[in-house]
Amino acid sequence: MKEILFICPYPENKAPSQRLKFEQYFDLFAENGFNCKLKSFISVDFWKIVYLEGYLLQKVKFTFIAYLKRLILLFTIRKYDVVYIHLWVTPFGPPVFEFLVCILAKKIIFDIDDMVYLGHSSSANRFFQKLKGRYKMIYLMKKANHVITCTPKLDEFVRKYNANTTDISSTINTEIYLPKLSTEIKNEVILGWSGSHSTSKYLKLLEPVFIELLEMKINFKVLIIGDENFQFDNKKIPFQAIKWSHESEVEDLKKIDIGLYPLPNEAWVFGKSGLKALQYMSLGIPTIAQAIGANFRIIENEINGFLVSKNSEWVTHINLLIKDKSLRDFISVNGVMSVNENYSLKTNVSKYLNVFEKND
Repeated sequence: MKEILFICPYPENKAPSQRLKFEQYFDLFAENGFNCKLKSFISVDFWKIVYLEGYLLQKVKFTFIAYLKRLILLFTIRKYDVVYIHLWVTPFGPPVFEFLVCILAKKIIFDIDDMVYLGHSSSANRFFQKLKGRYKMIYLMKKANHVITCTPKLDEFVRKYNANTTDISSTINTEIYLPKLSTEIKNEVILGWSGSHSTSKYLKLLEPVFIELLEMKINFKVLIIGDENFQFDNKKIPFQAIKWSHESEVEDLKKIDIGLYPLPNEAWVFGKSGLKALQYMSLGIPTIAQAIGANFRIIENEINGFLVSKNSEWVTHINLLIKDKSLRDFISVNGVMSVNENYSLKTNVSKYLNVFEKND
């Protein structure tokens, strides 16, 4: 068995950028002769508070411990055949730890998700924003033997620094994400969104859309999965915000009648792989997404979902899907088929294995 060390920011089974990319392949990697070990910077206890306001002293303590563990990890790097780095080795300052890992490792694979080199932080951690080492990502792009990207735009950017890249989208475990049995809508329409604390603000872009739906006397509720503290600015909008749970994720998503994927027109978005759309589509949830970035790759407009850009288009397509069950069924079936054929684990595992085996 070849040994792969995954160096990443978050604990296993917590963050979508890891969970729905490389983590879900671990069993398949093992079946193909690769033994995987994951070492996260953020511990499980740190994860519980990292996106909460305050807790400054605890965050500083956990960060110090994490750096100490990274230092100890350096002494084990040489025993691994491949070192797979997701985003960074440590979050702050210049790429010192990244330099040391690159010097010690036999082979480096760098996995970049989103346009992280632009700088991005949750509202709970603005204090740490200026300390973040943005150059770390550029350094790793240059030094890695191979870089895994997740969108065409991100791949294009990385190729300025490294010709050895592979664009692998976020993927879905279709043995777990089984389609809903029916697209039937009950009295109250559930318009759903799933994501993290840092991206829930994008849902507020649709506030005018929800207000117009209320004026049309449409009985709906917005289900928000992943940011249990979310609040709309307009208090008239009916919603329910629940905490994300690994155990209940699929069942929670299946409560959604129409999946929503709003995004702003900004540089950060072009690094997003369209994960929300893939999750909705895999479960047979008719999906409406912003016409931007990787969504053009995933969604064939009016075939397996809808791509929209204006508030009026959001309103029109939500209304169409509510009224027309045959349209919901058509979009649902094609969405499931698209994910199975192009974005499932089985259809993408070979891409990872090829990268592991390459002698870049």
